[in-house]
Amino acid sequence: MKATIKEFLRLEAAGGILLIAAAVLAMLLANSPFFGYYDLLLGVPVEVRIGDLIIAKPLVLWINDGLMAVFFFLVGLELKREVLEGELSRVSNVILPFCGAIGGVVVPVLIYMYFNHDDPAAMSGWAIPAATDIAFSLGLLSLFSNRVPVGLKIFLVSVAIFDDIAAIVIIAIFYSGELSQASMLTAAACLVVLTIMNRRGVSDISPYLWVGLIMWVAVLKSGVHATLAGVALAAFIPMQSNTEPSRSPLRELESDLHHVVAFAILPIFAFVNAGVSVTNMEFVDLLHPVPLGIALGLFLGKQIGVFGTCWLAIKLGFAKLPAGASWGSLYGVAILCGVGFTMSMFIGSLAFESKGTDMNLLYDDRVGTIVGSVLSAGLAYLVLHLTLPKNGRKN
Repeated sequence: MKATIKEFLRLEAAGGILLIAAAVLAMLLANSPFFGYYDLLLGVPVEVRIGDLIIAKPLVLWINDGLMAVFFFLVGLELKREVLEGELSRVSNVILPFCGAIGGVVVPVLIYMYFNHDDPAAMSGWAIPAATDIAFSLGLLSLFSNRVPVGLKIFLVSVAIFDDIAAIVIIAIFYSGELSQASMLTAAACLVVLTIMNRRGVSDISPYLWVGLIMWVAVLKSGVHATLAGVALAAFIPMQSNTEPSRSPLRELESDLHHVVAFAILPIFAFVNAGVSVTNMEFVDLLHPVPLGIALGLFLGKQIGVFGTCWLAIKLGFAKLPAGASWGSLYGVAILCGVGFTMSMFIGSLAFESKGTDMNLLYDDRVGTIVGSVLSAGLAYLVLHLTLPKNGRKN
């Protein structure tokens, strides 16, 4: 189990570094003479037609609705594994990150609402600062190499997993459009087929993926956000094979997808969404309610919410500090949770872009997310540098 966790953390950290590079490249292009070409690339129309079925979207939405469905599929696989046999299968391991995640969602949302409560359009983005980017966060944490106790890394991963659960619920309830009855019935039929396959012990992954593809198209056309199809599909992937007890279809698929997501999907998403032009931006633009609410929600809300609820849970005796961690290093990781980036940008695209609101709000979302994430990363690095043990520990 410990070897599996270390492999996961190593891969996520490497993916986080690539993610940073993709975001920096997007920012450079967006603020260079090549911005026009970058913008044209994002708007390239891509159409798939099978008979009367047509899916036509610009490239950026194929990435946000399609590739991110694969990301959420992986999130669903991780959740199922963690709940069945991983760190989240033991109540004692759940309490502290669960408390941290609750505070890390509620406080940033309240800060955003404070600045935007009188603007109905801006209030669509209330969930943006509630997210934590696990790849970015672990990439930054990896800079400290073996100075970081494994228990602290597991705490960060667990908080991010609960954040992902919150994001899934928020997207399902608040960021879905008008529902198409025919498409919803098709998606429901796919769920029935997946249930039958799972109950009958089908362990071959291919049939699940084909039914999942049909379900993704149905959900895409239904008005519910298509990424939720990935989460639903993951719930039916069998943990163990009935015919080969030593084989785990879920673990195999999770292992295969980790590389694709970490080294392709998330960097591509960052590249197409992080390109914010700041050539004409003035400092006063940062003080607009939307970017200010997002930036402060990520930078202050996350550290106050995560650390505050964890401190309370530990002082009340419901939990204890992660193995090998100090109060200072726990605070550093709480600040690191304010790196929202890809997840915050994804929720921002649902809140503003896909709902047809003022595109200035989408620009404000990107600015606030980048500023809040950069401030969180910078302060977290400083705090962790000062509080982590100077010599590496064996984990």
